[in-house]
Amino acid sequence: MPWIAGQQLQGGKYVIEKVLGLGGFGITYKALQVELNRLVVIKTPNEHLSHDPEYEKYIARFIKEGKILARLSQDPHPHIVGVIDLFQEGNTHCLVMEFVEGETLFEVVKRRGALPANEIVQCIFQIGEALVNVHQAGLVHRDAHPGNIMLRSNGKAVLIDFGIAKELVPQTVSSTGNAGNKGFAPYEQMTRGSREPTVDVYCLTATLYYALTGQPPTNSLARKLENFPLKPPKQIIPSISHRLNQVILKGMALEAQDRPQSMHLFLAMLEASQEMLEASQETLPLPRIIPWIWLVGLLFIYVFISYLLVVSKAPFWGWVWSIAVAVGVALTGALTVTYPVDVAVSRALFMAVAVSGIMAVAMSGMAESGVVIWVGGGAIVTAWSIALGITVEVFRVCCVSVAGIKAEEKLQKSFSQFHTFMILVVTSALGLGLGVLVNWASN
Repeated sequence: MPWIAGQQLQGGKYVIEKVLGLGGFGITYKALQVELNRLVVIKTPNEHLSHDPEYEKYIARFIKEGKILARLSQDPHPHIVGVIDLFQEGNTHCLVMEFVEGETLFEVVKRRGALPANEIVQCIFQIGEALVNVHQAGLVHRDAHPGNIMLRSNGKAVLIDFGIAKELVPQTVSSTGNAGNKGFAPYEQMTRGSREPTVDVYCLTATLYYALTGQPPTNSLARKLENFPLKPPKQIIPSISHRLNQVILKGMALEAQDRPQSMHLFLAMLEASQEMLEASQETLPLPRIIPWIWLVGLLFIYVFISYLLVVSKAPFWGWVWSIAVAVGVALTGALTVTYPVDVAVSRALFMAVAVSGIMAVAMSGMAESGVVIWVGGGAIVTAWSIALGITVEVFRVCCVSVAGIKAEEKLQKSFSQFHTFMILVVTSALGLGLGVLVNWASN
């Protein structure tokens, strides 16, 4: 029978508060360490195991691994639950660990759904580093599923509840007593009780799969025995990068020899995928979107230019150059709002086309209209060119810093270069036409 609330252990050193988990491998309790007035977790073997022919072997391994974990706690790792004590209460062996406040990753995903890649990858790195320490100590966790990863309020992840002597227990029994660990173990662990580091590689990768997609992966036994496929995470969440998708599929390879052979290697692959993602984000094209203020301003400028052309009775070449300016503005504007590498070049081209166009129109119409009108028009369009270049920079920075990369990626899908070019051309043409109408209406 499990211990009840209020039961004292070790002569009153510990007081049981409640059962935290009851499974085939053991029972975990929340308890109070009276002397230090702090909460702890006490893990014990499940008493029904005493009827198992391998019980003595199980207890020997429980004690051995408990001592190793206690040694690990002498140089505490921030992402491994600390072991406080190892004792025997009557015929029951007990392992005392620190009580970690927070939610399990399983609970977080259940509450929030699929988590952002940058958030969960950081947690997986933390747990992966903890498992490196565990492996160096000669242990394999064997149970690094979302129910055994606690997330503190500060976002730090902690690995808890080591699956001590797990292979000695019938495979149909859950280690946590809930659905949190379904689909996270490789088939060789469930069928042969494997204790290789590749077991933890699979478990941790399956945990990453679950947190990224919000869905548990296909059970490895079903994949092995019934040939059920593992759905790539990118098919569920298209925003997952191709490289991260490949790392997950590699870490969850059905056969152990096809996975990264150490946690170090898996973390290196995961880190490389994130570095590639960050590098690609640094060179993302600018948002392909045109603020309304640009279009309104462009419209009024070409209304003004067209009006001046009509009033000054500009020759044919004056109109040709004005149209050339409109096309040049549209072309360089499309480049400017599409690729950051073209910003400086396109801005310079923009100004060159605008100024040269105005100068040509001014020269052709100077004899009939005088210099003042055309110089004034040239100054206005040149100022517009500079203002447009500045607006591009301000809009891009605001978009990235306020809305974030994901919003920027969505904006990129809004317009292609061709669409941007056509919108600017049509706006310019409309402005030239309205200028003629305004002059006609004023007469």
